[in-house]
Order: sequence, then C-alpha cells, then structure tokens
Amino acid sequence: MLVEALRIHGADTAFCVPGESYLPVLDALHDAREAIRLIVCRQEGGAAYMADAYGKLTGRPGLCFVTRGPGASNAAVGLHTAFQDSSPMILFIGQVGRDMIEREAFQEIDYRRMFGQSAKWVAQIDDPQRIPEFISRAFHTAVSGRPGPVVLALPEDMLWETVHAPQPGHYQRVAAHPSAQDMAKLRDMIAAAERPLMILGGRGWTEQAWDDIRQFAERFALPTACAFRYQDLFDATHPNYIGDVGLGINPALARRISESDLVLAVGPRLGEATTSGYTLFEVPRPRQRLVHVHAGIDELGRVYAADLLIASGMPEFAAAAKALPALPAPRWRGELEAARSDYLAYSAPKPNPGPLQLGEILAWLRERLPPEAIMCNGAGNYAAWVHRYYHYRRFRTQLAPTNGSMGYGVPAAVAAKLIHPERTVVAFAGDGCYLMNGQELATAVQYDAAIIIIVVNNGMYGTIRMHQERSFPARVYGTQLVNPDFAALAAAYGAYSEVVTETGQFAPAFERALAAGRPALLELRLDPEALSPSLTISALRAQAARKK
Repeated sequence: MLVEALRIHGADTAFCVPGESYLPVLDALHDAREAIRLIVCRQEGGAAYMADAYGKLTGRPGLCFVTRGPGASNAAVGLHTAFQDSSPMILFIGQVGRDMIEREAFQEIDYRRMFGQSAKWVAQIDDPQRIPEFISRAFHTAVSGRPGPVVLALPEDMLWETVHAPQPGHYQRVAAHPSAQDMAKLRDMIAAAERPLMILGGRGWTEQAWDDIRQFAERFALPTACAFRYQDLFDATHPNYIGDVGLGINPALARRISESDLVLAVGPRLGEATTSGYTLFEVPRPRQRLVHVHAGIDELGRVYAADLLIASGMPEFAAAAKALPALPAPRWRGELEAARSDYLAYSAPKPNPGPLQLGEILAWLRERLPPEAIMCNGAGNYAAWVHRYYHYRRFRTQLAPTNGSMGYGVPAAVAAKLIHPERTVVAFAGDGCYLMNGQELATAVQYDAAIIIIVVNNGMYGTIRMHQERSFPARVYGTQLVNPDFAALAAAYGAYSEVVTETGQFAPAFERALAAGRPALLELRLDPEALSPSLTISALRAQAARKK
C-alpha cells in the first residue's frame, strides 16, 4: 500500500541504506522496480543528500529510506540541509514495533521530538489504514508554500499488516498568488526609485518562472543578483546580472546594495549568508525600501519589516511581474552598466600562490562546459573560487547547500547524473569535504554515474583555518589534515583518476576524465598558502602584526 501510494504520486526514484526495520517496503519496491528505481547508498547522510539534490533538480519530493536510530541520525544532516534550502523531500524511517514504543527499545528514538524543528511535518504511521492519507499529506506538505522536508516513521510491525484502503489521486502543489494591488504598488515603487536592484533566491522556481523573471528584469532594466548558492536563477552572461549575494560577496556589490533605495528580494529568506550577517539590511527596519516576496508566509516579516510583503509562489509572482507595463525610460541604466562592469571585473581570475591557479581552472571550465552542465559542491573555502569564477547560465545547474554543509557535492552529483545521464556533472570538494561522503563514489561506480569529482587538496580545513588565523594568528591547532592519495583511492573504487599539480595539467586531465566514460576523480594539489581567492595565510598574519 505504501509503495503503491508513492507510485500514484509520481515517484520514480528512491535513495536508501537498507535496514531490517523496513524490510516489507524493500520487498514491495522489488515488485515496483520497473516504476521506481531504488538507489542503494553507502551511508545515510549520502542518501539524504541525494534525496535533497533530487528535490532541488526536479521540484518533486526526493525520497529517502533509512533505518531507525543510527540510520536516522546519519540522515539528519540531509534533512537539515533540505529544511534550510527549502528542498522538497520525504524521509521514511523504519521504527521499532508499536508494542515496544516508550521502552527505549533497540535503536528507538521519538522522531517527532528529534526532528520537530528541522522538518515541515514529522509523523508516525501507526494505523496502516491511514497510509494513503499520510503519504498524500506528505507530498502536499513537501511542495506547497515554502517547500521543505517531511519525516514519516514506519513502525516495523505495522508494515507487515494486510489492509485495504482507497488511494487518493496525485498530489497538487498549492501556492499563493500576488494580488493586482500588490503588483501595482510594486510598479509604483520601482518607478519612484533611483537605484533599484533585485535579488533572486529560494526554491519553487520553474523553467517558465526563470524565463519570466528574466523578461521582467530586462523590461525594467533591473540590476539582478542571486542569493547565496542560488546562482542558477539568472544567466551570469546576461547584461543584467551583477553577481551573487553571499559569503565572499564582491565589496562593490555589497556597497551597491547598501546604497540602493529599493531592493526587490524575490524568493530568498534573507538569512545570515545573504545579508552578510544581517548587516546589508538593518534589523528590523532596513534603510532601503524593501519588497520581500516569499512563498512561506511565516518568513515574511520574520526579521525585516519590509515596505511591501508579497506571499506568492515563484511561478505566480514571476508571471505577474512579466505582465507589468514597462517604464518608459528607467533612470538607472547607468547604474546597471556600472554594476555589470563591477561583476565582470570581480569574476576575472586573480592569481593565488603556487603553480596551480584555481581561478584560471574555473575560468577554463566556464568556457569548456556546456551551459546545461551541473556544478555541485559542498562547503569550504574552495567553493569561493567556484561561486566567484564559474558562470551559471541555465536553470537548475547549481547544487550546493545554503546551510554550509560539508560532504554534499559528491552525493548530489551522483543524484544529478542519475536524473540527467545526458548532462555533464562536476562535483567540487575540498579534501576535508570529500572525506565526509567520498564513499558515495562507490554508489556512482555501482550505477554507472559518470560524474567528475575535483578534489581541491590543501591539507587543512581551510575555512576554519582562515578564521583561526584571523582570531589566533600563527597558533595552528586542530585544522591540519594528513590525507590519503585521493587518486589512488578513487582508482581502488574503479574510477578514473589523476593528480594535477599545476594549471597546465588540468585541461588535458579533465578531457581524459570526461572521455573515460565512467566516474572520475581529479586531485588538485593547492598551495596551502592560498586560503581563498583574495586571502593568504601570510596576508592574514601580516594584518594581525599591524594590529599589534
């Protein structure tokens, strides 16, 4: 009954680590294997990340099955990522039998209490007669309003029962629409502005909405930026694109936002990363006029008292914005051109210490890779090069966790390649980041997911080292790493692999990896002095010395 409900709601893929707590589900999936593909992963965190990536790429709930206790605990990292990233996802957890509840039975956890603040809804199906009802609600909840994850616990004994119950139809997404009055006010606010700009972010976008918002930006000559790790919401090669608003923001762009007299925030939560620690906009009343459009009504007014709050789904708002009558002659075209020039200058590669120039490599990739290539990464300072120098040109081509979760890139890439086997999928990972979920390379090999993993190895937890050098210069402790030979390790998995130590070696190595026709890993050995595109260890220590 449970698997039939998944099929009715359009499920075609599920990610899992098997467990005896939900064996009847695995047996039912065996019978449904022509309709629902089961991807068996090597760790529940990797499986949950894959489900999150599925949700991001398709707009439909990614499905993940894990066992109780330790399995659910491992999957928590993917659940938190899906919650903060607003990714539709359903996490199914095998649970102890109903007759053992509240005894601290083997691997027992109360998931309502454990996941209550990291999911949109957490429930346990105690009555098998209600399986269709709970599954229907889970799908509706995951995709409606602000998308997000749902958790359903499945008591083991419940799964063995035989029952008959009617199944509902396919779920429907429910979203608010902007009112005509709100859209008229928005146009008036734009018309009265001198230095407006737009920031795009959040989930719930569609290909049509992506195109509609581009037309809106063009017709109103709006300088358009993307929130932290939502850079695929606007073509970076478009003359209206002015950069990303996140960690490592272009100082010129930060200045421009601070000096703007109208900011249209369409989709983002305006969280810590997108607001530079809540400094780009004053709390609770920004000095700029602010229009905040968001699908989740609870997010509107949560931090910022905006001048105009619009509860709307992204497709609904984008369509209404495209239909607004254009202004005759926007006064800010010069501002747009200046902001675009600032972005182009900032995205031109800058040299870093050592023979391997990461900026040049990213610049080469943005020319070499097709627009539909999918770029994945986890968290770490290496990602600053990716976000700064790579140009996202198509919708749903970026998979990266806004909650700064390490270990995301590799499993996300596996999911992406399984969903889009015809597209090039590249995963960037730092040395610390890679070893948090590098085991999913085995999953890529098992399912012939020919991803290309680029491990940036500098022998440290680079982000933490950067903060350590700022606060405690030259007192290095707890941030250094002794790594394996990543290329040799990848070869042991059955992947193609090479080591790259200087810039000139990268392009031919990448071409060989692409031509290999199987999962591949390139280990890039980066000078440890290069902490970020604009910071070195020596420079940070020099700054500290001057302060003394």
